[in-house]
Amino acid sequence: MPSALAPAAGKSPPIALRRDDDPAQRFDRSRRIAWIDLDRIARTRVLIVGAGALANEAAKDLALSGFRSFTLVDPDRVVTTNLNRCIFFTEGDAARRELKVNAVRRGMMALDPAVAVETHADRVENLPESVFAEHDLVVGCVDNVAARVHTNAHAYFHGKPYIDGGTLGMVGKVQVVLPPGSPCLQCGMNKTHMAEVARRYSCTGAGMTFVEAAQAAEITTTSIVAAVQAREAVKVASGRADRAVDNLWYYDGLKGSAEVLRVPLNRACPVHNGARSARPKD
Repeated sequence: MPSALAPAAGKSPPIALRRDDDPAQRFDRSRRIAWIDLDRIARTRVLIVGAGALANEAAKDLALSGFRSFTLVDPDRVVTTNLNRCIFFTEGDAARRELKVNAVRRGMMALDPAVAVETHADRVENLPESVFAEHDLVVGCVDNVAARVHTNAHAYFHGKPYIDGGTLGMVGKVQVVLPPGSPCLQCGMNKTHMAEVARRYSCTGAGMTFVEAAQAAEITTTSIVAAVQAREAVKVASGRADRAVDNLWYYDGLKGSAEVLRVPLNRACPVHNGARSARPKD
């Protein structure tokens, strides 16, 4: 008795389904969004400051969005408390205290082997000025004010767009800083923020250990904030900075709401004064 799967007499065998291995198909759905410029995105050099929970999500989204050139900066190592909100960290990483930048690099290349990822297992404050000058876009995923202030100031000085993200429990925020016209991160800071920065350093700027208390965190808020950061990076890299988040985007996960809060440009801000003084005179 002929098999039920055998072709009937006189009929051609069915055409087998074929998997399309054309690498160009990877971004087919993104190309259907008219304003996304994947060629420009692929050429954009991205500096990611931080390699913790927020950076895990942001790096994942950026790699999947077509960015190809990355530099990761973070001095820390993976610990068990990272594992419930960091997609690229494993139990093995925590057991051997793997550097966070190495684990994120490994995860990004597993998503897309075409990405190139340079790593610096160090504080952003210790990096040379050239690191900011050599990149096109800076994404901030740090959990302390001092690193934010440093990253914001150096990105602004070098004229690099800076997309800062932060979370605390169920709330989070994203600010897109576009030099030279937009308010920067420090424009919206108050005396309490700056006092926190001052606590972190001795009078010589070194030799002082400052331990910050662990902050509340959960994965859904982290994922949402990082996704907004990546989306804004896609806009900026595609030449659509005019559609980027204006001022500060604030998210409240408990209420399930988001709003944009105005951050006025502070003409007395030292970042703006420094950027202006660095420009050549006419």
